[in-house]
Amino acid sequence: MKVLITGGAGFIGSHLAERHLAMGDEVSIIDNLSTSLIENIQHLQDHPSCTCHIGDILNAEVMRVLVEECELIYHLAAAVGVEYVLENPLQTLSTNIRGTEILLELANERKKRVVLASTSEIYGKKNGHVPFKEDSDRILGPTTVLRWSYSTTKAVDELLALAYWREKRLPTVIVRPFNVIGPRQTGRYGMVVPRFIKQAMLGDPITVYDNGEQRRCFTYIDDAVDGLVAMAASDRVVGEVLNLGSNYESSIRDLAHKIKELTGSNSEIAFIPYDQTRRSGLYEDLDYRAPDLRKIRGLIGYDPKVDLDEALRRIIEDFKR
Repeated sequence: MKVLITGGAGFIGSHLAERHLAMGDEVSIIDNLSTSLIENIQHLQDHPSCTCHIGDILNAEVMRVLVEECELIYHLAAAVGVEYVLENPLQTLSTNIRGTEILLELANERKKRVVLASTSEIYGKKNGHVPFKEDSDRILGPTTVLRWSYSTTKAVDELLALAYWREKRLPTVIVRPFNVIGPRQTGRYGMVVPRFIKQAMLGDPITVYDNGEQRRCFTYIDDAVDGLVAMAASDRVVGEVLNLGSNYESSIRDLAHKIKELTGSNSEIAFIPYDQTRRSGLYEDLDYRAPDLRKIRGLIGYDPKVDLDEALRRIIEDFKR
């Protein structure tokens, strides 16, 4: 199979490319490196079945050629990460909405299957019905809080993909990942696990925002890739929206203590109020985020296997290397 991965130099995209190459597929990657690292795919550039393009998904002519040559598209390219979204609101809106418009328009011309990566940010605040189901109501804050711009752009992406399926029969599936972690993930845009591990290994304070009681379910990259590949291969999920995550839940406070212990660090754990950060007034944190996985289990038999302790051990070992 010929596979196109937008955002393929990113954390998830690079692991997904490796998996398809291991399966014997041909892989094309496009990435503008705005939130990715060329180092993530350097080891793939000499692979005879992999082609890497440094370019922008907003370039419709470049995208047309890549879409015409592939059979399956994973659309992962997006402006991501809390820090990036807060610092680049216009680029977030343009990349996430117009980029997806271009991709879906071109895919529809040739009816290429699209796996569209959305986000667990879709759900917004805790709505009384948790864990979150795919048809749960969305509760967001005001537009003056920039955090919600990312969730809103991804909601538009989902609506576009669903409209192309319903009106044009473009085979699409929408996936909402929940806190995927693993080697190659960077902490520079706010991702909590690599940020904590780097701080712990350097002996710096492990900085926890607010009281650290925010709760998250963390998904190891191998499990996430298993889910993505299974979705791409299944006709049962076309036109569906699926949570992709785990039920390995932890508070951010406990996560910091766990990482300190696993790294053998002497770092202190420092609690920082939001009003003392550059996020003040622009950011609203979520106290809870966990997925209901019954739908994805029923449709493709998804079953995450790597628990949080094992995931952290693997990531720490990768940091040491």
